[in-house]
This record gives sequence, C-alpha cells and structure tokens, in this order.
Amino acid sequence: MKNTAQVNQYLADLSVWIVKLHNLHFNVTGPQFKSIHEYLEVIYDIAFDYYDDVAEAMKMAGQFPVANVAQYAEMTKIQELGQEDIPQGKVIDILLNDIKYMKDQALAIRESASEEDHFALANMMEDHAGYYTKQIWFIESMIK
Repeated sequence: MKNTAQVNQYLADLSVWIVKLHNLHFNVTGPQFKSIHEYLEVIYDIAFDYYDDVAEAMKMAGQFPVANVAQYAEMTKIQELGQEDIPQGKVIDILLNDIKYMKDQALAIRESASEEDHFALANMMEDHAGYYTKQIWFIESMIK
C-alpha cells in the first residue's frame, strides 16, 4: 500500500471531524435546533463507521493505521471549534465545508488506490465520496 500516509491523513481527519461533529451537535442553536441536532448525529455515526472501516482496510493491507490522538491532532486539517453556542446557519456552513473537504480526500485516495490496483480501498472511497456528494446536495438544497 503506497498511499499509507494519505490514508492515515484521512483517518486523522475522520477522528477529529467526529469530535467536531459532536461539538456542532451539542452546541447548535436556532429554530431548526432539533432537526440539525438529529442530522448531525446521523453524520457522526456514519463518520465513525468510515473511520473503523478505513483502519481495518489498512490492517488487511498489512499496514498500521494511526491510532493516537496526539498524532491525529498533529496531522489533521480539520479545524476544531471552541466551547460556545453555534447558530444554525454557521453550523450548516461549517458542515458543508468539512464534507466537501472529506469528499476531496476520499476522491484523492480512490485515485491513488486505483493506480495500485487496491480495488477494495478504491471502492470504499468511491462509496464515501458518493455519500459525501449526497450530503452536499442535501445541505445545499436546504440553504437555497
């Protein structure tokens, strides 16, 4: 597996993103609190499944996935948030930007995995990118 660093970057991003999604989930405010709160729960549950699946794919390929919070903090490109109320519009903007970033990561991994004929990982990333694309459509439709 030649793209180990790239996949570990994705794992670090997923790990920190899961915590960030919980922050948004806990601290969203506004008239749509309940629906956004519940939507974020779905997103972070799926993100955790992705995190686990990617780490297991690395192990099946004979690699060690990064599994260390300090390394995640060092590696991630996901911007963390503080402790504050976050208005629903800002939550949606943050979520949309992060999902677009995660989609880009998945597509880049898919491409490199395809180049080395790592079809299981390429297919997994295709599924992740498809999910992110659908969420982008949901969110952009919601804010029109």
